[in-house]
Amino acid sequence: MTPAEVNAKLTELLGLPAEIEWVEFKEAKNNYDFDDLGKYFSALSNEANLKGQPWAWLVFGVKDKPKQIVGSNYRPTRPHLDSLKEEIANLTSNRLTFEEIHEVVRPEGRVVMFQIPPALRGMPTAWKGHYYGRDNEAIGPLSLHEIEQIRSQATREDWTAQICDGATLGDLDPQAIAFARQEFKKKHSALASEVDQWDECLPSEVAADVFSARFAAPQALLAVRDQHRRVVATCSSSEHV
Repeated sequence: MTPAEVNAKLTELLGLPAEIEWVEFKEAKNNYDFDDLGKYFSALSNEANLKGQPWAWLVFGVKDKPKQIVGSNYRPTRPHLDSLKEEIANLTSNRLTFEEIHEVVRPEGRVVMFQIPPALRGMPTAWKGHYYGRDNEAIGPLSLHEIEQIRSQATREDWTAQICDGATLGDLDPQAIAFARQEFKKKHSALASEVDQWDECLPSEVAADVFSARFAAPQALLAVRDQHRRVVATCSSSEHV
């Protein structure tokens, strides 16, 4: 993020009507307990995942009620501030740490903004082996229901079964196509005689659709097979006119 974008984000966060699950404000005028910082990292990371947010934010130097900048002298030198990334990573699951630690200096004082990534898909973020979450404005153990919500993401969606919109055969490695043909013949022997002809006559956009349906989601083949056979037949007829 550019300095202007960070400053705009701070203005946006200050304009929130109340603290939300993935944003937390702390005065932290001079110091802040390291263990509490780690717990907030875990809690905000998990909440960002559960709420589908790209980032969570922990903001130092802001009084919450009413929301106003009071300034923070937390780790005033940049090297000392940056060292937090490794210190946090050493005690979180998957060595997750801050995406970035931003400093914004306004007339009211210095603000430190911790940009926290959401928990990885299927893996809650732990601090010292424990999962934390938000309960209104407090933090506490992440509930079993929320833990399972995150863990279930690992099996909820098979990204290998998704079709890439706009892809053409030109986006694929010829060796990968050859290997896919070979493996598909083994798995779907009834269609083996057709496989090598699928892209001989079809326009590249249509051929890509055929390949993506067969290789990414074989069940989609039954829905599109007849349609593409008619296209092939039309193309074949036109060649003999």
